Amino acid sequence: MMYKQIQLKRGKEESLKRFHPWVFSGAILRADDGIEEGELVRVVTEKGDFIAVGHYQQGSIAVRVLTFSDVAIDDEFWKSRLSSALQMRLAIGIADNADNNTYRLVHGEGDLLPGLIIDVYGETAVMQAHSIGMHLCRKEIAHALNEVMGGRVKHIYYKSETTLPFMTADDMNGFLLGGSDDNIATENGLKFRVDWLRGQKTGFFVDQRENRSLLEHYAKGKRVLNMFCYTGGFSFYAMRGNAELVHSVDSSAKAIELTKANVELNFPGDARHEAYCEDAFKFLERAGSNYNLIILDPPAFAKHRGALHNALKGYTRLNQKAFEKIEKGGILFTFSCSQVVTKDHFRNAVFTAAALAKRKVRILHQLHQPADHPINIYHPEGEYLKGLVLYVE
Repeated sequence: MMYKQIQLKRGKEESLKRFHPWVFSGAILRADDGIEEGELVRVVTEKGDFIAVGHYQQGSIAVRVLTFSDVAIDDEFWKSRLSSALQMRLAIGIADNADNNTYRLVHGEGDLLPGLIIDVYGETAVMQAHSIGMHLCRKEIAHALNEVMGGRVKHIYYKSETTLPFMTADDMNGFLLGGSDDNIATENGLKFRVDWLRGQKTGFFVDQRENRSLLEHYAKGKRVLNMFCYTGGFSFYAMRGNAELVHSVDSSAKAIELTKANVELNFPGDARHEAYCEDAFKFLERAGSNYNLIILDPPAFAKHRGALHNALKGYTRLNQKAFEKIEKGGILFTFSCSQVVTKDHFRNAVFTAAALAKRKVRILHQLHQPADHPINIYHPEGEYLKGLVLYVE
């Protein structure tokens, strides 16, 4: 297939020679006429030498590279990439695991498919596009996914209304294959409801699975406060870990509903759990100092570099309040999922918070995203989740 071409300025191919999967708009010398949003394009050097094939999109990132080989993006290409993603999940033991049928199958650039996310919840795969190119290819990808998964998945739900908000709502949400109301999945033996229709992301935060397991080991006898609880994942792990009490807080009434439903699925009638629909800062302001295990897992405070300064102030303020409230000898799990906030940025914000609160703090663990959210070694920007487990004297 002949694709239209984008020609780079002299020397601007160097990052692509190092297999970085983005072409920035400022690197483009000229482009063929009539290239449309989401169209597949060939990227060539100033001299006309081939570099890559990818999806074109207006904006700072002009091309998201799919391959550095001069090949057609067809059914065989999609099957090859999806098969590679599945094989990696089988190799690390996260797929075909009877105790855990929840995992990320495709993690964008980490699986050489920039702009595409696929999470698996039991027999349903939830597919999400973060680029117009992937949106336009959704049906071909769903067809290839159905073949590659070999019966593991019976339903494919497409959910991109919130990730491509500038497009029309037509065909942005809905089943591409099958159709199921069974939204109960299993993670490490615990059940939870997935709201892929109206929930955030694909319906659940799969990336905290291992960190939730770690929290379970610290929960015995603890009085736990789970801030920004969303669907309550950390809460029901804490309960299985024999916490004394668990309080879940979120500003979203829908999230609190989901949390209560998930706790009830796993611990019906358990009086140890209470949920509060309230702003996190206001709750911490009025809370007593009776929690000795606190989880801070807020939404991304910075979606772009321009918001970084205010985001770091927000992380400092939030963590300072938690340090002021947590009991002596307590443990704090604190996270940032903002891609533009580096590990050093985050650590400095938390350290500043500790100093302002005048607490002695030791690092027990440095946390990150799990193996089914791989980081392409040529794309360090893919390392977005960072966390610290802290012992607070």
